[in-house]
Amino acid sequence: MPDPTALAARRGPAARRGSPMAPPRSFLWARRVFLTLLTGFVLVPVYVMVSSSLKPLADVSGSFRWLPSGLTIRPYIDIWSTVPLAKYFVNSLIVAGAATVCSVVIAVFAAYAVSRHTFRGRRVFTVTVLSTQMFPGILFLLPLFLLYVNIGNATGIALFGSRGGLILTYLTFSLPFSIWMLIGYFDSVPRDLDEAALVDGCGPLGALFRIVVPAAVPGIVAVAVYAFMTAWGEVLFASVMTNDTTRTLAVGLQGYSTLNDVYWNQIMAASLVVSVPVVAGFLLLQRYLVAGLTAGAVK
Repeated sequence: MPDPTALAARRGPAARRGSPMAPPRSFLWARRVFLTLLTGFVLVPVYVMVSSSLKPLADVSGSFRWLPSGLTIRPYIDIWSTVPLAKYFVNSLIVAGAATVCSVVIAVFAAYAVSRHTFRGRRVFTVTVLSTQMFPGILFLLPLFLLYVNIGNATGIALFGSRGGLILTYLTFSLPFSIWMLIGYFDSVPRDLDEAALVDGCGPLGALFRIVVPAAVPGIVAVAVYAFMTAWGEVLFASVMTNDTTRTLAVGLQGYSTLNDVYWNQIMAASLVVSVPVVAGFLLLQRYLVAGLTAGAVK
């Protein structure tokens, strides 16, 4: 009987790896070149942003220089005094945080009801929720503006130009997709867990918070990150629905452009400061985010 090790040695490295045929060398080099170009395409804008934020204004406003004549942290100091960036930062945190909490809470209850109970109009509800994502957001700008103004004139509730109105606006954007994604994730949680909790004496809410929610943490984190990022970087509705008091960061960055000059180095520095919370949150929650999106996609 021939020796399997000798046969594998005669067949070559492709057979030892268990693959019928190794990819050609030209394909490997082409892949390396493509990935290198793609990496450069991604990193060059990041380098331009970081280097421009550390340059004097004279090195940025004129012809662009890849290597700055001198490095300075002055733009990171001036961004707080040129425009009220701290106030815009607080407004963005309040609006994005409140929209995220409301979206997650409502989506958990709605998705659990659709996933665990059968009722009339259940399929119509899920299709309607998903179909709302097919319309561009700009179609809702004028209707929401008129609705907020008329509600304010009729009831005195100030929705236009307030944080509450902006939170409600972002909630209408993130809630449909959040419900749809959590429905798929809750469907992947075995119903036997719910039944076991009910047998042990838990009610429907007890089964939800003690059994289903802990098992669905990755999906809930994915929904929270999606809702927060939707509200954090939105520009169109924030530019119309806010005023000088309730302006958010995405709109406040326009303040670095004046009639006489554009402070490009401060814009780059402020953009990096604005990106820190989103990037840090994504890195901290990356494991849960990938698991939640993968489970929802497979379901």
